[in-house]
Amino acid sequence: MNLRPIIDDLAGQADDLLAGIKDRASARAALDEFLTLEQPRLAPADRRTVLDHTMGILESEDFFAERYVDSFDADQNTESTGDED
Repeated sequence: MNLRPIIDDLAGQADDLLAGIKDRASARAALDEFLTLEQPRLAPADRRTVLDHTMGILESEDFFAERYVDSFDADQNTESTGDED
């Protein structure tokens, strides 16, 4: 079975599917749940392959790093600079 279209589709929907999710374990669980609903006949080994490759794509695109950086920057912008009177 050619899994590439499923992998590409899942990776392409990651922004929407993982909105608000900040850690990799939760992201993988959310993708797994979506995949189970969308591809119920996918064999467990194929599902694992799709998840592994999708997570690899997201990692290579710094998907998780951007979320952490945005969160870090937001935290930094709310801290006192010590210049306030």
